[in-house]
Amino acid sequence: MIHLAVAQPCENRLLSTASIIDVFESVNWLYQQQGHPPFFHIEMVDESQLASGIQYQLILLPAFGMIPIADALQANQQFIPWLQQQYAQGAAIGSFCSGAFLLAASGLLNGKKATTHVMYADALQNSFPEIKLCPEAVVTHDSNVYTSGGATCSFHLMLHLLEKYCGRPIAVQIAKLFSIDMDRNQQAYFSGFQPSKSHSDSLVKEAQQEIESKYMEIATIDGMVKNMPVSPRNFMRRFKQATGITPINYLQNTRIEAARNLLEHTNDSITDIMYSVGYGDMKSFRILFTRITGLSPKAYREKYALTTQAAVYAD
Repeated sequence: MIHLAVAQPCENRLLSTASIIDVFESVNWLYQQQGHPPFFHIEMVDESQLASGIQYQLILLPAFGMIPIADALQANQQFIPWLQQQYAQGAAIGSFCSGAFLLAASGLLNGKKATTHVMYADALQNSFPEIKLCPEAVVTHDSNVYTSGGATCSFHLMLHLLEKYCGRPIAVQIAKLFSIDMDRNQQAYFSGFQPSKSHSDSLVKEAQQEIESKYMEIATIDGMVKNMPVSPRNFMRRFKQATGITPINYLQNTRIEAARNLLEHTNDSITDIMYSVGYGDMKSFRILFTRITGLSPKAYREKYALTTQAAVYAD
């Protein structure tokens, strides 16, 4: 029997905790249906139990609720030495979504691959630069430490753990029971372009506004820079320092974000959408769209188009 601790830090997201309990209790139910004892001994561990001296084999950290991450970490400092001690004594530790911040604060992700919700990826990397962040990954596993992306990616981490501890047949049964798509390998298509604007460089902010308002007609970044009181080289350096990406990547992401929106909300042809966001070559557009979102334009529309879904309901 695997001794499993579901950590209960302050301000954890109840839905995250509930999904963890639901899945692992379902595994125990499957074992009992086959005449076997439960596979997992599940305990909810809050701060009052950290000094119990119990050694766990697997510890899972749920996501935090809607609270500033800095506040959540400050309220849960007591979990950090406990996690360090448990890991040193052989426990495997997994975090779900924003729970990765608590795991990172313990230092156990230093030098290791990790992921989190795509919306938190930049904050995680900036707060803990020693992490090898894999922002598009659904699940990571590195030296007995596991992380998952956001929301439903949590189920994929649980399936990964079940396959490790219980074997693939049990993982497949749970996937069917919870209607989980087992072949998902990235979360890029859930992310939206959210450029950093918290910096104080007024020139870069002006450039960001120009790109966002005129992305359809900007031919080259060099052409845009000609109208600015700064050398192209200095502009490129300042822009990347302020936003974290180059101007050309900013323009590409802005255009692809506009294309995503049109694919979701209109019935315009993919060719018309390509032209409307500033591209003239379908092959190049398709390659760039797939690289940024993880799906081709056609596949993205089939998966997320709101107009198609509305038409189905209308029928």
